[in-house]
Amino acid sequence: MSSSDIFIGETIGTAILILLGGGVCAAVTLKASKARNAGWLTIAFGWGFAVMTAVYIAGPLSGAHLNPAVTLALAIKDGEWSNVPTYFAGEFLGAMIGAALVWVAYYGQFHAHLTDKEIVGGPGAQATAAKSVEAQEQGAGPVLGIFSTGPEIRHAVQNLATEIIGTFVLLLAVLTQGLNAEGNGLGVLGGLITALVVVSIGLSLGGPTGYAINPARDLGPRIVHALLPLPNKGGSDWGYAWIPVVGPLIGGAIAAGIYNVAFA
Repeated sequence: MSSSDIFIGETIGTAILILLGGGVCAAVTLKASKARNAGWLTIAFGWGFAVMTAVYIAGPLSGAHLNPAVTLALAIKDGEWSNVPTYFAGEFLGAMIGAALVWVAYYGQFHAHLTDKEIVGGPGAQATAAKSVEAQEQGAGPVLGIFSTGPEIRHAVQNLATEIIGTFVLLLAVLTQGLNAEGNGLGVLGGLITALVVVSIGLSLGGPTGYAINPARDLGPRIVHALLPLPNKGGSDWGYAWIPVVGPLIGGAIAAGIYNVAFA
């Protein structure tokens, strides 16, 4: 596959991934959304279906990595590094485009949510504020969770370990089902299997940090959150931002190393 196919495929695929994944977070979070408060099961399955849709769209062009941790793991597994920068560029650009599209799709809901005094200020906001004092102290705004992840308990070592473990599970599952074995990415069934693995990770390991398991999925939308003209949006929590980037990359590298030792 050519560099242009890789870049276009990863950009489109990752944009779809973040549009649908961030979209389910917006649907569950925002005021005046019909799905508000639908819960963690909705988010976990929404992200799983987002992965499946994006894989089937991007697969024919780029092999549908859609995740720098996947790209890194495959480079370690196969020893082929020449296309890694192209994959990374498409993945991060696509993630930013997808996050911006979530904002467009939920524009009215963002405005209603972020101008509601019970959410962002005024006497009625005290109970809500009390539940998120730690997040506010760390600079996380009231809608940041739609764009990127954050921990329930801030402990850098634990948070990093959680992201490493979750990504390790994802990549070991991907590698052992033959992702990109012939240079063409996931097979027809592979997209569904990977989607179900993502759902499983979300349900089992997503509670502590929100399971980024993808550096582009977290960093790209976090940048968009920082740039968008959202009223009362609060901070983008840059002090935490390194963990969902570094953790998945470490997890992917470990999975590739174990694959080469145990399965290759």
